[in-house]
Amino acid sequence: MRLLFFVSLRARNNLIMKIEDKIVASVISGLKALYGQEVPEKMVQIQKTKKEFEGHLTLVVFPFLKMSRKGPEQTAQEIGEYLKANEPAVAAFNVIKGFLNLTIASATWIQLLNEIQADEQYGLVKATETSPLVMIEYSSPNTNKPLHLGHVRNNLLGNALANIVAANGNKVVKTNIVNDRGIHICKSMLAWKKYGNGETPETSGKKGDHLVGDYYVSFDKHYKAEVKELMAGYTAQGMNDEEAKAKAEAASPLMQEAREMLVKWEAGDPEVRGLWEMMNNWVYAGFDETYKKMGVSFDKIYYESNTYLEGKEKVMEGLEKGFFFKKEDGSVWADLTAEGLDHKLLLRGDGTSVYMTQDIGTAKLRFADYPIDKMIYVVGNEQNYHFQVLSILLDKLGFEWGKSLVHFSYGMVELPEGKMKSREGTVVDADDLMEEMITTAKETSQELGKLDGLTQEEADDIARIVGLGALKYFILKVDARKNMTFNPKESIDFNGNTGPFIQYTYARIQSVLRKAAESGIVIPEQIPAGIELSEKEEGLIQMVADFAAVVKQAGEDYSPSIIANYTYDLVKEYNQFYHDFSILREENEAVKVFRVALSANVAKVVRLGMGLLGIEVPSRM
Repeated sequence: MRLLFFVSLRARNNLIMKIEDKIVASVISGLKALYGQEVPEKMVQIQKTKKEFEGHLTLVVFPFLKMSRKGPEQTAQEIGEYLKANEPAVAAFNVIKGFLNLTIASATWIQLLNEIQADEQYGLVKATETSPLVMIEYSSPNTNKPLHLGHVRNNLLGNALANIVAANGNKVVKTNIVNDRGIHICKSMLAWKKYGNGETPETSGKKGDHLVGDYYVSFDKHYKAEVKELMAGYTAQGMNDEEAKAKAEAASPLMQEAREMLVKWEAGDPEVRGLWEMMNNWVYAGFDETYKKMGVSFDKIYYESNTYLEGKEKVMEGLEKGFFFKKEDGSVWADLTAEGLDHKLLLRGDGTSVYMTQDIGTAKLRFADYPIDKMIYVVGNEQNYHFQVLSILLDKLGFEWGKSLVHFSYGMVELPEGKMKSREGTVVDADDLMEEMITTAKETSQELGKLDGLTQEEADDIARIVGLGALKYFILKVDARKNMTFNPKESIDFNGNTGPFIQYTYARIQSVLRKAAESGIVIPEQIPAGIELSEKEEGLIQMVADFAAVVKQAGEDYSPSIIANYTYDLVKEYNQFYHDFSILREENEAVKVFRVALSANVAKVVRLGMGLLGIEVPSRM
């Protein structure tokens, strides 16, 4: 049997040592017995056996030739004979040049399966009182528009990352910073004031975030028409198009009104603030609906309107301490040339803040609220430079986690037809996308007969689970650092590397387990040894066992895609097993019980893995 997925992992969490750990320990003992040499664990290299050779695990012998003073083949032979005689896990071995290929005994695989079966949360590490506190920021929406496809990727990555970091034994706080102030917010407010005629979510029947987003688009439409009209006058005066456009944009009365509204907001004008609060509350109610449907949540939400003043205060403090400098126009800057960067604006000449100011203020509030050990920002890769600078500034300002902050940088997501534009209203709305996915899942499931025999309520719930699962899995299986194209039709396929394929396999296993229970089969707490396993069964056990290492690696690399693709590989391998081997019709009772137990543990790991991704798995399909 060739292992399809292998990640080396030392024993942790009080689990009995995994097979590779046992082999490493026995090799160390063997080298002492054979050659009188003590060797460190890191010198013992265990890897999966190449597919063209017989065996499960392979020991690289070359590091031991100096101590054996023999050729690679003879050294491998001697170590293999020692392991065969002294390590029960080794059933057989073969030597290929300087490589010792080891075949693991069936009883050892069964023992490993028993260890996995005994732990309902296998692979997940619980946090303790002394565990590090990791804060993860994601979503970061603007209150001038609803959440769109780009936000979907951000939210799904952030939520999955939070689950994975928690599964690695950390305490986690999930936070969101809502960008609820600025010129873009004023654009929506001004358009509603001018063209809204008092329209509300109740009178329009629209979600509040959609309604406000419509007025953001409306502002842009009127602004462009105004600029076009002004340009015509300037070009008639002999200006070229570029000059005319720049002058028209600067002279736009509509944009001037939006800027004046922002100044009034900054000054605390009661009328402007009242309008701002009313429209933002519409948006928050809409956001809450979207988050709930998407299955994401936050422990703490911060608002830019509360944090930007804190940031200004912290910047002024840095100015007094000589960390920053002021230019003649009154603007405040950070000189980062010593760090190989440039000058960074922190406060404009008129005293208004920039995004960097807000992030500094938010950091101040967060550090006051929580004893943060690590801060992770889930933000697109167009902000790479911003977070490089933020890390330096926070460190200068005395935030202990500033230097080690993590920018979880991810690529953009597009549709097959290309990029989206918020101002032009060509953005794919998150709510519409989720509804489309659920509808498509229902239609596809009905065509394939996967909803037969279910009540309407059950069918609707499965369509929701499958539709959202397809969306989430398709986005999360891609390496977050890469740009991606989301194809709704491709994501809903019940074959291939998709959420529905994994969900259907889980439902298939649940059907097997129900039938097994109906026939009186009870899975024992300890599956007895003595069964001769096939290569396929051994490989499945090892793949299930690898889940703990996969979770650890995903946490170290901040990579939900590792979990996603491991889960797909596992269900793909199980489906081949299901096709090639009889389970409930197996005549040997002990083998039958073992295969039912193996199926149950595969299902458990699939459920845990998909759960880390925020994806539900249905028990029936």
